[in-house]
Amino acid sequence: MRFFIAALFLYVLLSSTAAYDPLDPNGNITIKWDIMSWTPDGYVAVVTMNNFQMFRHIMSPGWTLGWTWAKKEVIWTMVGSQTTEQGDCSKFKGNIPHCCKKTPTVVDLLPGVPYNQQFSNCCKGGVLAAWGQDPVASVSAFQVSVGQAGTTNKTVKLPKNFTLLGPGPGYTCGPAKIVPSTNFLTPDRRRKTQALMTWNVTCTYSQFLARKHPSCCVSFSSFYNETITSCPSCACGCENKHKCIKPESKLLSVVGVNTPRKDNTPLLQCTHHMCPVRVHWHVKVNYKDYWRAKIAITNFNYRLNYTQWTLVVQHPNLNNVTQVFSFDYKPLVPYGSINDTGMFYGMKFYNDLLMEAGQFGNVQSEVLLQKDKDTFTFKEGWAFPRKVYFNGEECMLPPPESYPFLPNSAPQSRAFLTTFIFCVAFVFLTMM
Repeated sequence: MRFFIAALFLYVLLSSTAAYDPLDPNGNITIKWDIMSWTPDGYVAVVTMNNFQMFRHIMSPGWTLGWTWAKKEVIWTMVGSQTTEQGDCSKFKGNIPHCCKKTPTVVDLLPGVPYNQQFSNCCKGGVLAAWGQDPVASVSAFQVSVGQAGTTNKTVKLPKNFTLLGPGPGYTCGPAKIVPSTNFLTPDRRRKTQALMTWNVTCTYSQFLARKHPSCCVSFSSFYNETITSCPSCACGCENKHKCIKPESKLLSVVGVNTPRKDNTPLLQCTHHMCPVRVHWHVKVNYKDYWRAKIAITNFNYRLNYTQWTLVVQHPNLNNVTQVFSFDYKPLVPYGSINDTGMFYGMKFYNDLLMEAGQFGNVQSEVLLQKDKDTFTFKEGWAFPRKVYFNGEECMLPPPESYPFLPNSAPQSRAFLTTFIFCVAFVFLTMM
């Protein structure tokens, strides 16, 4: 009995903390349901999905939203989205509902649908940008007409058991909660209107629930040491190592090899780490008042392009970023005062697309940082990141003891001594 209670406590503890991200403590996806008007047997509502996660976005094939109706509701019509199944609507004659399922599943429409099927912030193929990267593109919305639902605030019952997939597992949604009604501006922006009823659902992401292995790893190198610290072996799991493809394999010339699968099964290049993505951090140059690091991101998945990718790095010297070359950069301050975290992402229409594995499957940049005289050092691996995230997933770092440390005899002292001896010898020879 004691073991059962302890196991239950541990499960609850893990479930409650797994979704908490210390670098994005307030990150979530909020689904807002606004009833705009009543109909003879229900209501018309606008459903808005806001991605408030700073650096985690939903990429193609996009989000999938589901719930369970509280009563016997049906969906008469939808604008800006559609359900994946209609369900059994045999009891209806004449006017057939869009969906009669007790548990409907809704997906976004693809870009380019006819104008009469579009709604504001719809039709992006379910792709949602991270709020910290592109707030305008972090919103998705659709309109739904619900029947057999009640026609007053007292008779309408909130849906239950909300689920969000985006495009895989990992999101956990809380219960719907009634909140103060949303205010809207009329199209001429001269008058405010108010929703008749509003409820919110908050969904949070957990990498622990999404997958049992990391999806990226980190390697290190430096100008002061010939050692290259590789990603840990089997950093992303080696269960599928027998299915990987070598770069010179003839299979890569087969038509359709780069086409993504519906279940998102990767086709990985054979590596010792077996990760879809590797991030390499190279300490490149040491100046008097500055130092420079090079960042390279490599895609080892032959079936996936990473659109609107993000890279988050935690490092104590990111409070003094001077210049970032060929990436966009935004500091993240998760605790309001400690400025040690930043987000790198691709420039629009230039390198915001990380191509599938192969010749063009990498992007790279350099960052110039000003030295903080009180804390700066190259000793004990200080110049390397503390945490690295790619597309919102925490990457596996090498063990600290393997970092490229400074040589035992500091090269600065040896160089100074050599220069001093040379100068003394030069002066002595000129005096002879």
